[in-house]
Amino acid sequence: MTAGAGRAGAPPRAGSLSPARTMPRLYAIVDARTAASQAWSVPDLAAAFLAGGARWLQVRGAGVATGVLLRWCDEIVRMAGRHGATVIVNDRVDVARMSGADGVHLGQDDLPPPAARRQLGPEAIVGLSTHTAGQRDDAWSQPLTYVAVGPVYGTSTKATRYAPVGLEAVRAAALRRPERPVVAIGGITLGRAPAVVAAGAAAVAVIGDLVAGGDPEARVRTYLDALGDEPLK
Repeated sequence: MTAGAGRAGAPPRAGSLSPARTMPRLYAIVDARTAASQAWSVPDLAAAFLAGGARWLQVRGAGVATGVLLRWCDEIVRMAGRHGATVIVNDRVDVARMSGADGVHLGQDDLPPPAARRQLGPEAIVGLSTHTAGQRDDAWSQPLTYVAVGPVYGTSTKATRYAPVGLEAVRAAALRRPERPVVAIGGITLGRAPAVVAAGAAAVAVIGDLVAGGDPEARVRTYLDALGDEPLK
């Protein structure tokens, strides 16, 4: 699972998903602050998500020291490898590369997608957060694997200066470039997730609601059932 590592056969188009990496409907975000608020370590929370059947994880450690984040990612990449799961690192292209993660998720103020793509290679997953119509218009020309649209609803998990974009923005983005998966994020709950997918999102990125009830492993299973996702064996 090394980002940008070569594989047999012709190289895929930059930003494409191979059949083995088809995006599941649940994109579980392992957020350091959310984990700490529930007395979980980041690796243990990731392990619970994997045990519940999550196939795509994003590791998010805003403000965490590089050495700590790298240790977490090293451990999570090893765990995910045993499950055949995909690991994305939020913001940090360097940590994604050093840990052998599958790719990176970028914000509007992070390294530009073309630079991330050059560093990680054509097979790496590169995603980008967008919050306005202008940002989404710009994203279609970028070498991205997926485009994240949000916040769909109001959220307290991450401070943002952007207003909720609603389901219409998800629908419009999904119709604009059907071959480019749209990930919906922001205020998504178990009750809202099916409607978000029905609006055209390839996946829903969920943070706080995956720890609701105190049993994230069971919560992931409930999401997979609600979304019709195939859990990992």
